[in-house]
Amino acid sequence: MKVFITGGTGLIGSAVVAELVAAGHTVTALSRSASSAERAEAAGATPLRGSLTDLELLRAGAEEADGVIHLAFGNDFSSPEAIARDVTEEAEALAALADPLIGTGRPLVTVAGTPVAPGRASTEEDPLPTEGPVGGRSDSVARVLALAPRGVRGSAVRLPRTVHHDGQGGFAGLLTEYARRTGVAGYPGDGAQRWPAVHALDAAVLFRLALEEAPASSWHAVADEGVAVRDIAAVIGRRLGLPVEPVPQETFGPLGPVFATDQPASGARTRDVLGWTPVRPGLLADLENLQG
Repeated sequence: MKVFITGGTGLIGSAVVAELVAAGHTVTALSRSASSAERAEAAGATPLRGSLTDLELLRAGAEEADGVIHLAFGNDFSSPEAIARDVTEEAEALAALADPLIGTGRPLVTVAGTPVAPGRASTEEDPLPTEGPVGGRSDSVARVLALAPRGVRGSAVRLPRTVHHDGQGGFAGLLTEYARRTGVAGYPGDGAQRWPAVHALDAAVLFRLALEEAPASSWHAVADEGVAVRDIAAVIGRRLGLPVEPVPQETFGPLGPVFATDQPASGARTRDVLGWTPVRPGLLADLENLQG
């Protein structure tokens, strides 16, 4: 299968590209810079220079592909305005990617986050939130899933708050960054709130399954259903030699309220329907790879 992927050179995307290439697919990866193009080539993909704002380029990439995986996002969480700009950019990019696929039966796999279900682990059937800093991304996902009657096999792989590899990535990675910058391995609230997690290499397998065979639906890439944030901070503090203590949620900027929320998630339906089985180390074990 000829696959066009956006965001194929980040922590998650590079794992997806490697998984696709290993499975025999031919991959073209959108690459914003010379360095990302080099990384794409090193992973076995053909780079296509451009960005999410190059809508005609995105349409051309999707037109020539047998399937599309969208992973790219601006990830500028410095202000509400920056987040809103990234959300709008993604919505326009997804519309451009979807347009050439209408009526073809080809797959379009996009990315989302696991939702919050108060008092329990969220499931694939729970709706995505449309409120909050990145709530607008849910509307984009809904539009992709709504394309099924128009001949697009759209699906959404919902990623947990932390997708990790060698101790890097996701919300746990942001906690590590804050710890290095402030000298404290901090966490908001009492730290009892739980975050789901998955190893990037396990998530990559699910993206491949969604591309190759999954029916139009939402899927949960969840390995660890919920890890207490204070336990995450404890490993970070120990590995970096820093004190571990609660800090105001404002420490984490616009993401503070999200960091403070209890948000476990289940991937039981995904495992049952697609036969997806995570085999890589869990979050706490993977954080042991952090170097002080």
